[in-house]
Amino acid sequence: MEAENHGILIDADAGPGILHGLSGVIAEHRGDIGTVSIIENTGAGARVYFEVTTPAWEAMMRDLRALPIVRSLDVVKSMQEIYGKRIIIMGGGAQVGQVAMGAIVEADRHNIRGEHISIDTIPLVGEHQLADAVRAVPRLPRARALVLAGSLMGGEIEIAVQEVRRTGLLVISLNMAGSVPDAADLVVTDPVQAGVMAVMAVADTAKFTVERLKRRVF
Repeated sequence: MEAENHGILIDADAGPGILHGLSGVIAEHRGDIGTVSIIENTGAGARVYFEVTTPAWEAMMRDLRALPIVRSLDVVKSMQEIYGKRIIIMGGGAQVGQVAMGAIVEADRHNIRGEHISIDTIPLVGEHQLADAVRAVPRLPRARALVLAGSLMGGEIEIAVQEVRRTGLLVISLNMAGSVPDAADLVVTDPVQAGVMAVMAVADTAKFTVERLKRRVF
């Protein structure tokens, strides 16, 4: 039987062992958990979101609903279906805004054609704060590219960029002072164009790939 992939939103009782109980039932039905997120966990109850692939969907739903800890269960579209790939833009507020403008306009063009790309931004300053944020991007679900937008970045941020690139994350940098541009996959001077190129690089509906570029600074 072909495995089905869906999102599951569960409203459950509060207390220790809730996640273990839910995931145990999923495992019994050969469920492969692609994503799990504890949306809320208070004394009043817990809300847990799973994305699961299983060949025994109906039986798994029946057994999950039968658990005493489960108050309600809704089958929803997965985040991949709705929000798709994510592009993360971080750095100075003015530059982040300009990159986001280019990325949003280009994403709209591809999303109309059936693509699913979403844009996330965080205005952020400080070497160590930015380095921590860069290192956290590979832990974000569905993150495919990072754009660093600022006037000066280097030091610990450069080391963080080298680390996340080794995980397969695409890193685009504005042409700025500091050593970060030397560590990035692609350097773009114009912030709007940087946003456009980030979307083109991750979109299945585009023929643009960074590997095919004859130069890496624009």
